[in-house]
Amino acid sequence: MRKLRFLLLPISVLVYSQEADTLKIKEFSNQSESIKVQTYTLKDGSVRTYPKPKLLDFVTKLPRNFINSNKDFVAKDHAYYLGGAVASTLILLPFDQKLIDNSRELGERWGMDKDNNYTKVGGVFKIPKDIGSTLYLIGNGSTLVLLGIGFGTYGLIKNDYRAQATASGLMESLILSGVFTQTIKRITGRESPFIAEEYGHKGGAWNPFPSFSAFGKNTSNYDAMPSGHLTTFVAGLTVIADNYPDAVWIKPVGYTLAGALCFQMMQSKVHWASDYPLALLMGYFIGKTISKSRYTSSEGIIGKTKYKFDLMASRQWEYNMIGVKLSF
Repeated sequence: MRKLRFLLLPISVLVYSQEADTLKIKEFSNQSESIKVQTYTLKDGSVRTYPKPKLLDFVTKLPRNFINSNKDFVAKDHAYYLGGAVASTLILLPFDQKLIDNSRELGERWGMDKDNNYTKVGGVFKIPKDIGSTLYLIGNGSTLVLLGIGFGTYGLIKNDYRAQATASGLMESLILSGVFTQTIKRITGRESPFIAEEYGHKGGAWNPFPSFSAFGKNTSNYDAMPSGHLTTFVAGLTVIADNYPDAVWIKPVGYTLAGALCFQMMQSKVHWASDYPLALLMGYFIGKTISKSRYTSSEGIIGKTKYKFDLMASRQWEYNMIGVKLSF
């Protein structure tokens, strides 16, 4: 009897878009006696008001946003999301080793290297040598730093408060993502797949609350759960998408890249599939909390863009796959 093999692609997205709303975006500046602000009218009719960002907003706003993010995680109306993330993690745990093996097999078929290979320029900047390494790099903090520099530069040149606020939010999301993920990593102490393979620990060993010295010397022995790369990427993506809701392509493209990042980290044996649900949840709430702390908004009267999600299942390359189709 042929052995059943299956593969879970963490996120597989097909995108279908409707014609863009024809309402023209209006942007104008408004100044009060004490605070300079700029307002932006969105396609749904709502009006966003951004006060002039301060240079150290990403530091001064961090404590309050840390508290508010924690509140969001456990809020009653968010219990469904937290419960779903925990349930997804528990469901995936028994299949982690099989999913890693199948991901690596598929990666080999596609000619993907199991290692992430880079060339350093100036001893600092990493230049990926292949597509897999490129995908892994998008979850690196340096990507958010570069995006932040881009938004910040544009915002200063164009005197655009929204772009400046986005840049500040990206920097803050990088810090908060690190705080949350590092805390949980040091609690769970889960082995990375490539380390588990060396020691013959299927599914990875768990060593909760490792000492600071042990964690520092053998980080990969303890830092799999949750994925810091995915948390960082989703937090940054959410900051950008929430500040630019009229750019309807940002979420589909962003979450497609997130899915590719998830696959790369599995096929290169850096993360288990069950490392992802909590990372997605944290990244989303961190990004949402940060972006909302930088503007006020009035409700729109025009219908908002509607997103429709459909679960899909198919069989490709002798693997059973599940995915999501996003229509908007």
